[in-house]
Amino acid sequence: MARYTGPTAKIARRFSEPIFGPSKALNKKNYPPGQHGRGRRKKQSEYAVQLMEKQKVKYLYGVLEKYFENLFHKAAVLPGITGDNLLGLLESRLDNVVYRFGIASTRRAARQLVSHKHITVNGEVVNIPSYKLRPGDQVGVREKSKSLEAITTSLTVRNSRQFSWLEWDGKDMVGKFTNMPSRELIPEKISEQLIVELYSK
Repeated sequence: MARYTGPTAKIARRFSEPIFGPSKALNKKNYPPGQHGRGRRKKQSEYAVQLMEKQKVKYLYGVLEKYFENLFHKAAVLPGITGDNLLGLLESRLDNVVYRFGIASTRRAARQLVSHKHITVNGEVVNIPSYKLRPGDQVGVREKSKSLEAITTSLTVRNSRQFSWLEWDGKDMVGKFTNMPSRELIPEKISEQLIVELYSK
């Protein structure tokens, strides 16, 4: 199953954002990696800015190039704004929703829980992280997995994260994907228009 497995601290420093969760390296070295990271940086071209934004979103949601490109083309043919559609499709991925519910502390951890068959959709085990959820789908923790330390710890420190397009029942460890989120509800700092402009060249 293809996924990025390289160093996470360098990626966080490259974008100056905690892409894979809290990063000590980003706090200690808040400049890009490499021997020229602290030097003078020349002004980036328009293309470079657009490319960086696309790369950031890829790493943020844990997807690779071909998948991301295919997802963009799907978003482009849907009614509405292409950039909003793209983020909506990424948000409806099963691994992302598991992360949003707080079942996992990071999207990487969520992907692993799904792959290892700890997660159910409408009562059936689904082990495909990219599985696309539809409004009304119920996502839960498999009965045998409810006592897993990784899951219970993550839910304990969930910090009461609430998202209006999700409903979570902590007692039964099951949540509902109520609808596709609108752009303004997605908290990440993403300039999706830059990605649209990049693919429109």
